[in-house]
Amino acid sequence: MPPRPKPPSTSPDSPFHIPTRKPVPHEFVLDALAAAAPRTNPMFGCLAVYVGPKIVLILRNKPAPDADNGVWLCTTEEHHEGLRREFPHMRSVRVFRKKVTGWQVLPVDAPDFEEAALHACELILARDPRVGKLPKPRRRKTAIRPAGLKRT
Repeated sequence: MPPRPKPPSTSPDSPFHIPTRKPVPHEFVLDALAAAAPRTNPMFGCLAVYVGPKIVLILRNKPAPDADNGVWLCTTEEHHEGLRREFPHMRSVRVFRKKVTGWQVLPVDAPDFEEAALHACELILARDPRVGKLPKPRRRKTAIRPAGLKRT
């Protein structure tokens, strides 16, 4: 058996440096939600935040220019008007190319971004029903069978 190749250097001075993890975008949000024991999962190249069984937020900070960077609130269209009274700079996420989506963003370039993000955390901690949804169940992967074969 041939010898294993050496792994790339993890030294920042090496031209082959491989970072181990991306920094957490808007980490202060996770700190504010610490009492609710949030868990995270990578999603869409961002960081999804769950509290209990619900997905509540996505934290996004991709390279500029990007109008959808910030904190995405998971909600439904019926709650937009009420939430917009509390978050005047909130709008639908544009990356989905729809005029209105369930995902609403508190844009990072808004003058009240941090204040708005912390207020969203307060709503989540208070279990406000306007923020958060149960994720759709994952579909089971089924094996592809050649034509003519029956399931046993």
